[in-house]
Amino acid sequence: MSDQLIIFDTTLRDGEQSPGASMTKDEKLRIARQLERLKVDVIEAGFAASSNGDFDAVKAIADAIKDSTVCSLARANDRDIARAADALAGANRARIHTFIATSPLHMEKKLRMTPEQVLEQAKQAVRYARSRVGDVEFSPEDGYRSDVDFLCRVIEAVIAEGASTINVPDTVGYAIPELYGNFIKTLRERIPNSDKAIWSVHCHNDLGMAVANSLAGVKIGGARQIECTINGLGERAGNCSLEEVVMAVKTRRDYFGLEVAIDTTQIMPASRMVSQTTGFVVQPNKAVVGANAFAHASGIHQDGVLKARDTYEIMRAEDVGWSANKIVLGKLSGRNAFKQRLQDLGIEMESESEINAAFARFKELADRKSEIFDEDILALASDESVTAEKEQYGLVSMSQRSETGERPHAVVVFTVDGKEMRGESDGNGPVDASLKAIESHVKSGAEMVLYSVNAISGSTESQGEVTVRLQHGGRVVNGVGADPDIVVASAKAYLSALNKLHSKADRVAAQG
Repeated sequence: MSDQLIIFDTTLRDGEQSPGASMTKDEKLRIARQLERLKVDVIEAGFAASSNGDFDAVKAIADAIKDSTVCSLARANDRDIARAADALAGANRARIHTFIATSPLHMEKKLRMTPEQVLEQAKQAVRYARSRVGDVEFSPEDGYRSDVDFLCRVIEAVIAEGASTINVPDTVGYAIPELYGNFIKTLRERIPNSDKAIWSVHCHNDLGMAVANSLAGVKIGGARQIECTINGLGERAGNCSLEEVVMAVKTRRDYFGLEVAIDTTQIMPASRMVSQTTGFVVQPNKAVVGANAFAHASGIHQDGVLKARDTYEIMRAEDVGWSANKIVLGKLSGRNAFKQRLQDLGIEMESESEINAAFARFKELADRKSEIFDEDILALASDESVTAEKEQYGLVSMSQRSETGERPHAVVVFTVDGKEMRGESDGNGPVDASLKAIESHVKSGAEMVLYSVNAISGSTESQGEVTVRLQHGGRVVNGVGADPDIVVASAKAYLSALNKLHSKADRVAAQG
């Protein structure tokens, strides 16, 4: 077997299925460029048939990415596969990832199809996909809970039709490492043509074992592709975490004996970009990318690390990109330096006017904040990409009054379709008053299900990054805003969420 482990990143597809984590085309493209810098082997850019917006995003990524394979998900039908193929037409290396459920529960309750119908549809889908692109991946959805005999028939048939990658998903996070690894091994041993395809694992984290299950699928089962996401992003409890599996394989090469192409110094920039774009904050004790991942509070640990780092550290912080978190610009920095830093961070703006607008915002921020960090620039660029779009709502100005013993009061001036509105309200605090002032005119009727504040860097001068998650009419969206003033950041985040609610882009849930 090959000693090369393929890293298949599905942050932009399965990760985006987290409630509120949907991204714009420009945000997806920016993350895809960072994934390419990370040297991810395969980027699953989206689900082209789910909406025109997702089609455009997959197409933009396929046209822009040169080094990684670009993949689109497609259900096992001709329409989905044709849309995926059309979106991927400009890719250097294109892959269609088609899937159909194979577990008794899914076939009976969801698909309402017989096993024979599922088998035939899987064969037809792979056959058609193979006629459109040279690289086809097939996933039996809920594969781990499928009947082994039936699963063997389906996989043997689709390999015969031209599927070059077979992915066996633990769709609901039900697997146990040893059992999952042996499940993959059994399939590979029983299927006569199993050696004609690369085997892949795709594990969800419902029981907290996505990384362990994926690694067992590799070590015990012989899989050579792992499907994962940055920060473990994904619906419910998330997906297998890219940074964790990559560093596990690299750190314990003595055990796994595998190589990965990943440039690990790009892990932290990717983690920060995904976190800031989606508003999903990384927990401090998250392995590899959490703020405390390389922190030592115990006196015994500190003493050991000072004497010899490897007493308590099995990885070096700089190897995963922590050293890149440094001050880079200030208010005396020029436009060219700012433009270069945007490029270094993987932020590409389409026109000089966009760069000029972003630079003006940078100068405004630098006047208020003496030290500008990479995270500040990412937040600024994210704000710029939002304001560059045609938005329904935009912040103009605001003021608030808050003092001990008095009820806080806020006045917010904002635009609705270009027309200025003035909202005014009291509240339990300045943030509450400001958001109520906006809602007094908008009357969205949305329920706020999350309000979160995160300091972008570590001082009182830091920009505050606020995430607001709203739910309305079955839709859940995140709005993210950044500003040195937390109240202003909150208003920006709320308006950002309202803009996403106002967008009527369709989403079709699909899960591999």
